[in-house]
Amino acid sequence: MIEKTFWRLFPASCLWGLLLGAGCRPEAVDQQELPATVSASTTYIETGDLEAIKKRGLLRILVQRFEETYLPRDGNPYDHERELAAAFARSIGLKPELVAVESFEELIPALLAGQGDLVAANLTVLESRKKQIAFTAPVGRSREQLVARTNDRTVRKISDLKTRAVAIQDMTSFAETARDLARHTPGLKIQILSGRFSPDAIFDRLAAGKIDLTIMDSNILDISLDYRSDIKPIFDMSCERPLAWGVRPGNSQLLAALNGYLDRQAVTRPREDVYRDDWPGIQKRKTLRVLTRNNEVSYFMWRGEILGFEYDLAREFARQNGLQLEMVVASSLNELIAMLMDGRGDMIASFMAPTEDRARKGLAFSVPYYYSPEIVVARTDDRKLKTRADLAGRTVVARQSSACWQTLEALKAGGLNVRLQPAPETMETEDIIRMVAGGDYDLTVADNQTLDMERAWNDDIKAVFPLGDPQPYVWTVRAKDTRLLEAVNAFWKKEYRGKFYNITYQKYFNNTRKARLFIEDQINAKRRGQVSPYDDIVKYYAGEYDFDWRLIVSQMYQESRFNPKVKSAVGAQGLMQVMPRTARELGIRRLDDPKTGIHAGVKYLDWVRNTFEPEMDNQERMWFALAAYNAGKGHVGDARSLASQKGWNHQRWFDHVERAMLLLSKPQYARRARHGYVRGEEPVAYVRQIRTRYNAYVTMTTNVVSVAAAPTPKKGPGYRGGSRH
Repeated sequence: MIEKTFWRLFPASCLWGLLLGAGCRPEAVDQQELPATVSASTTYIETGDLEAIKKRGLLRILVQRFEETYLPRDGNPYDHERELAAAFARSIGLKPELVAVESFEELIPALLAGQGDLVAANLTVLESRKKQIAFTAPVGRSREQLVARTNDRTVRKISDLKTRAVAIQDMTSFAETARDLARHTPGLKIQILSGRFSPDAIFDRLAAGKIDLTIMDSNILDISLDYRSDIKPIFDMSCERPLAWGVRPGNSQLLAALNGYLDRQAVTRPREDVYRDDWPGIQKRKTLRVLTRNNEVSYFMWRGEILGFEYDLAREFARQNGLQLEMVVASSLNELIAMLMDGRGDMIASFMAPTEDRARKGLAFSVPYYYSPEIVVARTDDRKLKTRADLAGRTVVARQSSACWQTLEALKAGGLNVRLQPAPETMETEDIIRMVAGGDYDLTVADNQTLDMERAWNDDIKAVFPLGDPQPYVWTVRAKDTRLLEAVNAFWKKEYRGKFYNITYQKYFNNTRKARLFIEDQINAKRRGQVSPYDDIVKYYAGEYDFDWRLIVSQMYQESRFNPKVKSAVGAQGLMQVMPRTARELGIRRLDDPKTGIHAGVKYLDWVRNTFEPEMDNQERMWFALAAYNAGKGHVGDARSLASQKGWNHQRWFDHVERAMLLLSKPQYARRARHGYVRGEEPVAYVRQIRTRYNAYVTMTTNVVSVAAAPTPKKGPGYRGGSRH
């Protein structure tokens, strides 16, 4: 009887237990980066309508601040809404600005108080909310779903919940659903979670057993299931409902302008997962789905930024054609092809070579955008290889699906006695190269760009000789999609070896040579005890934020070699190599100025340090903070989770979490990590080299025993009692 009563809470058309689905993705056509984020407490107050907003010249978009990001494998509802709102602002001549609140329940009060002009935060349209704010036309749709741990097999129907607890955030649509459920399910308990938690933070607590069950929007859960295997949906808790933007009730001008824009963008179309349409269909959908791999040359996340040679080029192609870009990650080359043919992507951009076998499978290829020879890779101390004839009796490891495997088979068929060993299809070329460097494999074959990036980090490998002429690399489409192929070829005709292409190429392939080993600083004793030219500035800000100034100088050397004008390939600037976007969010500009550049770095390091739990050992917090400064908090979080799974201590960096960080460059671990692939060697080397240099600075300036050799202090490096900020 209880179950029947509960079912009546929903229209008869609502079918519980539907397959997991997602609301439509807002389809912004503007491909510019998201604007900087400011805190709601720092913005001005404005409650006027569009005319007043235009006088300010700024559209303030209220969002919830989340500590962590993740690598999108198949879109991101939060980002899509923000991109779309930013595109609307620019379309009417306003500068967009994201205004962040710390918890979900602050969004509507901040809007009504005039701290922002619209809310773009995956907001479900509810009757209770209509009494407070006005809603635009839908920007998406979603269902609420009950979520449990993967190994929870005890909940199959509503009556199974009578001894369970559902954890939700207050003031959310989930809270209304849970309270309705509790009224009709005696014994069900409701647990209120902090409004500051992101969906993933809630899922983390669920997976760890800290909460029993939770409720989540299907469009958010759908994305999370791309990289999580520790949670699962049980059944639907609501029908599909609209998601919309919120504005103040009296802002009719702004509401009309927003609805007009949304109508032109046609964002209320139900989303389908599979399309096999050609270019006209893609243009109608306004979304280009690009299939790729999560690796260091195609698509990856670094310091919270989405990067990759293929990603940047695909993003420019989408921008030029007024399309929203959606990256879809496959776990292997064979899966790339299967997903394309199944209609789960529109084209492949993943350094694919055209082959006759692939053409027979129904693929068509663009004009080449990159050429590289297939190069035999050996260990540095291998002196026996001079010509192809020297491959006789040797073992070459490669993926059978790769173009180089066909080249090797042709050599073998031609009489060369070379042994071929297939590598796992999910293994990236760079992983095979590392196995060669470590002595696990004898030889492999790699393209130029991957080998160059590996050689920048690994002295144990070398290029021996090419197997033949440079091979072309192409973007790949279904053979029937002739119009899409024409559009791609028109893009390459315009861009190949042009300014944008060359800048992008330089960004990824001509700036990879970094310091790999610690080089002694050659400190001149005549510098009167100075460690760097900027000691006085560092001492000031280190004292302000409670760091040991010598640790900051060591980090500064690692980042910039004390050059305030240096700019990295991905845009980091100044002595502390801070991303401009991060500096703006910290309220700091002019990163090339030593004073402000150092201030930005120290302030950011302080913020990162404070994101780690206060009960962690203070010295360990510093190592984790440095790792997060280098690689991003998200990758460090992934490494900590993996360390726990491996039975290592997730609260110790050296020899524990750093070991897990190294594993995250391997496909079998990266594809299940929230933030995907990361070159783990870099943050591991970064922290170790800073520690070594810091110890040297301590010895030089104080003539005390190195902290690495001394017993672990209660208050470790970089800590003097906790930050005041």
